[in-house]
Amino acid sequence: MSKTQQTSTERKGRVVALVIAGTMLLWLLAQWAGSKLGLPGRFALLIDFAAIAAFIWAFVVSLQIWRARQDNNSNGQG
Repeated sequence: MSKTQQTSTERKGRVVALVIAGTMLLWLLAQWAGSKLGLPGRFALLIDFAAIAAFIWAFVVSLQIWRARQDNNSNGQG
């Protein structure tokens, strides 16, 4: 793996980690705030769907990172 590929992969990994952590924190905060403000359940559902979308995105990017590393390892560039 070249240095630029490694840097790109590391950057993607950091972004995925931040998205996962940030999504979880924002979801928890939104659930708490929604219950305190008495928001209707449809808003909670909207927040849930937004969190699911962020987690799916993070999963897809994680798979891309994993596949890129597998391809580089199979080419003997360990």
